[in-house]
Amino acid sequence: MNDKPLFEAVLSPHRSLGRAGFIILMAITTAITLAHMVVFAAAGAWPVLGFFGLDLALLFGAFWLSYRSGRSREFVRVSRTDLTVRKVAPSGRSEEHRFNPFWARFNIDRHDEIGITRMQISGEGRRTDIGGFLNPGDKESFASAFQRALATVKLR
Repeated sequence: MNDKPLFEAVLSPHRSLGRAGFIILMAITTAITLAHMVVFAAAGAWPVLGFFGLDLALLFGAFWLSYRSGRSREFVRVSRTDLTVRKVAPSGRSEEHRFNPFWARFNIDRHDEIGITRMQISGEGRRTDIGGFLNPGDKESFASAFQRALATVKLR
């Protein structure tokens, strides 16, 4: 039994703003917000301070949620005898989908302007979406490599 992987990929969401960029952005935003709060407090418009604080808290919360969702991963492995997709949620919860590579089908939905909108592996009455968080270029690249791997397994 030859279970050596012919294809392995780790899919993860892209985050354009790294940790250092986030710290710089939030430091500047906090400084500007605090300066505005001082101006409004000096003018006697103290009820506005709560809205500035809420605005800043919502911005922090949005980034926290974005970075948390960026921790999700999908591990794809193709061998002659097994096709495995392991999905790891941001919480760390993991679920695994196994397919026979000879019976597996790789379905792609395309849009004329956007490109690939959905990728799905199906077989033996089961299916799972894959790479939904990837950008269009990464979806194209993954789809091409994955299709080659499946074709290689089926030709051997």
